[in-house]
Amino acid sequence: MDGRTNTIFGWTLFGGVVALGLSSISGHVFDSERPEELGYVIEGAEEEGGEEGPSLAMLLSTADVTKGEAVFAKCTACHTIAQGGPNGIGPNLWGIMGKPIGQHAAGFAYSPALSSHGGNWDFENMDAWLTSPRAFANGTKMSFAGLGNPEDRANIIAYLNSMGSNLPLPEVEEVPAETVAAEIEAVDEPSTLSTEASDASAGTYPEVAADTDTTAPVGE
Repeated sequence: MDGRTNTIFGWTLFGGVVALGLSSISGHVFDSERPEELGYVIEGAEEEGGEEGPSLAMLLSTADVTKGEAVFAKCTACHTIAQGGPNGIGPNLWGIMGKPIGQHAAGFAYSPALSSHGGNWDFENMDAWLTSPRAFANGTKMSFAGLGNPEDRANIIAYLNSMGSNLPLPEVEEVPAETVAAEIEAVDEPSTLSTEASDASAGTYPEVAADTDTTAPVGE
């Protein structure tokens, strides 16, 4: 009997050791630390989904000529802007606003990409050019990459306009009251739907007034 008892005790002890070992291993496999960030981060996704900024007309209405002159300082390596100033690596820019694109400075050898572009240097075209010269006129000789800040572009356009052009600024379009009301309603609607969904999930619904006939057809 003692031998049989020892055998049973031995197998029981062995089974307990195995169970403890398996428990420890499974704990390491399945209870690993949760990562701080899940999935992959897609750069630029938030920018693409962001709201549209102020219009060019709005930015020009608040543009600062003095700040524009400061931004223009980085252009003076290639351009002069004083009246009667000489062409350099780039053309003299006095009175450029409103003039034909790629033709305003006499005697300057413009690239075919710019001289054949067509149109005038209005506010929209100048803004597009300052954003990315190569995108505006593919093949241009201008090596400047562009200004990414819309306020900087508006300020420098205001400065250029003050130097011999003085074109009237574009009017800022007022947002119709109906559009504002619709946008407010669109913002408020999700919260209302969320409240109703919350009530439904909790099993609670707004009480029906006692004097309301719930059997009446809708619309009558």
